[in-house]
Amino acid sequence: MARVGLTTDRLVRAGAELADEVGFEQVTVSALARRFDVKVASLYSHVKNSQDLKTRLALLALEELADQAADAVAGRSGKDALAALGNVYRDYAREHPGRYAAAQLRLDPEAAAASAGRRHSQMTRAILRGYDLPEREEVHAVRLLGSVFHGYISLEMGGGFSHSAPDTQETWERTLSALDTLLRTWPTP
Repeated sequence: MARVGLTTDRLVRAGAELADEVGFEQVTVSALARRFDVKVASLYSHVKNSQDLKTRLALLALEELADQAADAVAGRSGKDALAALGNVYRDYAREHPGRYAAAQLRLDPEAAAASAGRRHSQMTRAILRGYDLPEREEVHAVRLLGSVFHGYISLEMGGGFSHSAPDTQETWERTLSALDTLLRTWPTP
């Protein structure tokens, strides 16, 4: 029988907090059970195993990011929308490093289809429509933006830019400007 007060949602949210505190890779059903001071077996009525827990954390993170991104880009276009989207990802990674890592988890096709990943893609494509790219080029531009945003964030979070000037904020702003320029002058074959 499930312990009173434990729900799947409560466990996943606690797992998200734990991920932010100790890192996404350290989140397990055992670690979560210790957090609630219960036996591991009592959690199995809510999550199947640690992989199921991590998948649920990824889905939560993708949903949170999509909600924040939708709010940030609403009513914006061009560089303003591009910067808003990039800033949401960067700010989320800083505020929720474990959840951000969870959002990068490779999901099985069924989980991916049910995730907010599609919303991220749709928002990015909507921003790209402001740049008047040919539709056949959108997938390349979506991949470029994802690579730059996530690559920059990963390097910054890993301390890759901390050993030299200028401040990373200046570089981030220059990166967003360069992306804007590239998207306005997108090379087509």
